[in-house]
Amino acid sequence: MKMAKRILVIEDEPDVLKMTVFRLKKTGHEILVAVDGAEGLEMAEKEKPDLIFLDLNLPVLDGGEVCRRIKANESLKKIHVIILSASSDGMKQKAKEIGADDYIIKPYEVSDLIEKVEKNLGKAE
Repeated sequence: MKMAKRILVIEDEPDVLKMTVFRLKKTGHEILVAVDGAEGLEMAEKEKPDLIFLDLNLPVLDGGEVCRRIKANESLKKIHVIILSASSDGMKQKAKEIGADDYIIKPYEVSDLIEKVEKNLGKAE
């Protein structure tokens, strides 16, 4: 039996958030939620999740800045960050620039989401 991991989803779009959380819960992991960048960063610092799904277009603090701050923080930088983005334009480059470990384009397939979780949590162990 694998240990359940903690996954933080930082997403301000209610439908995307609801669907992502619903699908992630089916993987048996504990899901934490934040709806803006500042709240997400605060929650990451407090909860130290194993994995973070991060939307780039967030209110208060944008996703790129959240990712940079997580990766610059000694106690958080090992957490894998997966960018959730509706734009595929240059996403690989953008993810690399802000220090993200991976990205997924919305709308995504459930199988892709699960694959990203397994791939990135596998690395985190």
